[in-house]
Amino acid sequence: KAQDIVDTAIAAGQFGTLVAAVQAAGLVDVLKGDGPFTVFAPTDEAFAALPAGTVENLLKPENKDQLTAILTYHVVPGKIMSADIAGKTAEVTTVQGSDISVNAMNGVMVDNATVVAADIEADNGVIHVIDQVVMPH
Repeated sequence: KAQDIVDTAIAAGQFGTLVAAVQAAGLVDVLKGDGPFTVFAPTDEAFAALPAGTVENLLKPENKDQLTAILTYHVVPGKIMSADIAGKTAEVTTVQGSDISVNAMNGVMVDNATVVAADIEADNGVIHVIDQVVMPH
């Protein structure tokens, strides 16, 4: 059976921080929903590259709103495969509400992050792995 985005991320093994953050923000049910969703998923290394203490702070219950905003900025409604955007640039509205900049002219950049692995399909969308955590602005 195909797996949803959350199960796919868990199985991949390089998204422990992302999965923990999704759980802390109460977004598991959203990302297990019908979708489809496109998730730009930062690796554990991407989270580790944030300033010391950032992740620990964001995981505190009192910062749930901020954590939710950051995570939903990594999610775009609809299923966008790399072939759909190849050779294009676009501003795409995220679930968080702000637009994220996608540049697929030479590889794929999402804001300042580089997509390092694309088109990991789940039964309710697709994951593109990115090398930095992107922040709403």
